[in-house]
Amino acid sequence: MQYETVIGLEVHAQLLTRSKIFCKCSTQFGSEPNSQTCPVCIGMPGVLPVTNKEVVNMALKTSIALNCKVNRRSRFARKNYFYPDLPKNYQVSQFEEPLSEHGYLDISVDGKQKRIGITRVHMEEDAGKNIHEGVVGGSYVDLNRTGVPLMEIVSEPDISSPEEAKAYLTELKIVLLYLEVCDCNMEEGSLRCDANISVRPVGQKELGTKTELKNMNSFRNLQKALEYEITRQIDVLDDGGRIVQETRLWDAGKGITLSMRSKEEAHDYRYFPEPDLVPLEIGDEWLSQAKASLPELPAEKRVRFISKYNLPEYDAGVLTSSRQLADYYEKVVSIYADSKKASNWVMGELLRLLNEEGKDIKDLKVTPQDFAAMLTSIDKGVISGTAAKTVFEEMYRSGKSPADVIKEKGLEQVSDSSAIESAVEKVIAGNSVQVEQYLSGKDKVMGFLVGQVMKQTGGKANPAMVNTIMKQKLEALKNK
Repeated sequence: MQYETVIGLEVHAQLLTRSKIFCKCSTQFGSEPNSQTCPVCIGMPGVLPVTNKEVVNMALKTSIALNCKVNRRSRFARKNYFYPDLPKNYQVSQFEEPLSEHGYLDISVDGKQKRIGITRVHMEEDAGKNIHEGVVGGSYVDLNRTGVPLMEIVSEPDISSPEEAKAYLTELKIVLLYLEVCDCNMEEGSLRCDANISVRPVGQKELGTKTELKNMNSFRNLQKALEYEITRQIDVLDDGGRIVQETRLWDAGKGITLSMRSKEEAHDYRYFPEPDLVPLEIGDEWLSQAKASLPELPAEKRVRFISKYNLPEYDAGVLTSSRQLADYYEKVVSIYADSKKASNWVMGELLRLLNEEGKDIKDLKVTPQDFAAMLTSIDKGVISGTAAKTVFEEMYRSGKSPADVIKEKGLEQVSDSSAIESAVEKVIAGNSVQVEQYLSGKDKVMGFLVGQVMKQTGGKANPAMVNTIMKQKLEALKNK
């Protein structure tokens, strides 16, 4: 039987505020356990929470960027459940009246565009963290994360493959980074993704029984976990079995999903409106300010890069994958006119060096002005394309200007015709066998002879001039 996959993603993004959602405690990662708590975030009797306005601002900007309908009135609710890392025995979230609903995000997979619906965007507080490692006969509880502001972004079940899921999460991450509302560090837990996945026979309208996947802490693990779970569910159905509604954990080491707990019966969280927080009212002025604060979003920037700089879609996608990278590229091409050549160097040498060292564009020592000057040096024949790679790598390491590097390393290209002519004559005199091969019609040997000239000049000779002079000399011999 042929099956189709139905996937919906729930993404939790930690918002980049300095304080928690309902108190002034710090949100800094990696602090001493239980050092960032107060009576409000650990739920002491009689305390009153106060909503952090910047949390609402960030969630509001995200809602607009994701094409959501912003609800002018929303409110927080208590989600009641017991767990050791939840000191209040309830989590303050949003339920019936979320901040925004009914949005979408466009993705591209294998050149095909697809629109993924966004069910809702809402705010909530994070829980604490149970620590099991290094503890014998029990667990420790760190409440530093309690009250850290989260934004949950829930997609419609419009995703049809692991590849689409990865593309959706990648595009969402880029949007969040452009908005500067989340650092999207999955290793530190500031971006977390759960997946609801089911399969059904092709043509069937009813959804199949879903499982929820957790513990996918990278984009690669998301895709691999979904691939495994799709295969597992299809095998169960083909063997005449029944899919059990449950939560499953991805074990990256074994490459499998494991049952965590059954969800045959829906958990009753007994949501009710949070009595200690007033409803949020989003007025026209607040909404207008949020819209005005949005940067040019990645999808818009990609379209502009293609039209303004005459770039292929692939180039535009790479260059706009980061707001800082796109800004850097634009500064380079504001000085250097060849936008495609600049794109090739940014995507090639620049990103190669950054990726090798696990660094970000913000760590780059090379200014856009020096980058443009290096490219201009190639065009003017000051250095060869090969030498330019050596120059750029030294610029990357030291932050020196291209002129200084060229001078220090003696890489200035030789464009003196008499010097090149002398080198060509020496190569012709010292490689009589290859010269005879050329004269007998084997034109490909020209590459070898040119290479010998470049070797003799330490790679400094102007390649175009070498080719021209070599051909002239050889043709002269042929016509004797």
